[in-house]
Amino acid sequence: MAGRVETLKPVLTAHLFRGLEGMLVELLRSLEPPDWEKQTIAPRWKVKDVAAHLLDTQLRKLSICRDGYAPGPADEPGPFDLVAFINRLNEAGVRLFRRLSPEILIGLMEAVSPQFCAFHEGLDPFAPSVFAVSWAGEEKSLNWFDTAREFTERWHHQQQIRQAVERPGIMVPRLYHPVLDCFMRGLPFAYREIDAPPGTLARFDIAGPCGGSWFLYRDTGYWRLIDAPEGEPASVTTIPEEIAWRIFTKGIDRASAEAQVRVTGERWIGLHVLGMISIVG
Repeated sequence: MAGRVETLKPVLTAHLFRGLEGMLVELLRSLEPPDWEKQTIAPRWKVKDVAAHLLDTQLRKLSICRDGYAPGPADEPGPFDLVAFINRLNEAGVRLFRRLSPEILIGLMEAVSPQFCAFHEGLDPFAPSVFAVSWAGEEKSLNWFDTAREFTERWHHQQQIRQAVERPGIMVPRLYHPVLDCFMRGLPFAYREIDAPPGTLARFDIAGPCGGSWFLYRDTGYWRLIDAPEGEPASVTTIPEEIAWRIFTKGIDRASAEAQVRVTGERWIGLHVLGMISIVG
């Protein structure tokens, strides 16, 4: 039985955007022409596609959330499919902006990024957000969570580019730990169909200087993340930080991930985390 059952603190990231965006522009300006066509771990996207996506999503965020200008409704028949809709928007944006020269693409990003950063810095983190964090199972979210979700998008796509062009990564505690902390907020939703007796505790360790420990507690009929519990966990799952971001963004296959993950205790509980996806699409 867990002792102190307290919820986790918000992940505040708005102050980190300017540094991350500056690193992105510096990275893109350093690329040679062949680098732009190198394949990333995203199967359908090369480096230029990822850069185009990063510009497109900035523009969309400002248009919708700052300026109140929304795209048209989904044109598919039947129930609205959020993932399919987002995927269509992403594909259209990539097709549009990958047509641009690298110089024009970077120039647009340099013009838009300060506005994007200022927008997030100016939000009340505890006011309702325009978008809910769907991969965490939320229908309504606060700004801090949507901002943190946006930060994970900017971080992991930049990391994909860095990996593709063999440049140093951005796995430093100041930037990567908030990404992991945000990703792990998806645990209760990911485990919603996993039944266990009330009081069951599962611990998840991300091993490395950027990582930490997260605790999933089984309450009556649902799971929730808690802070600093007491008692013996039913399972302890240890994930190397080098692959954690790839697991939660569909950047590694399950077999390869499982070979590098260690679980003690109830493996069926611990290994379920490998199916958690902390992105939309």
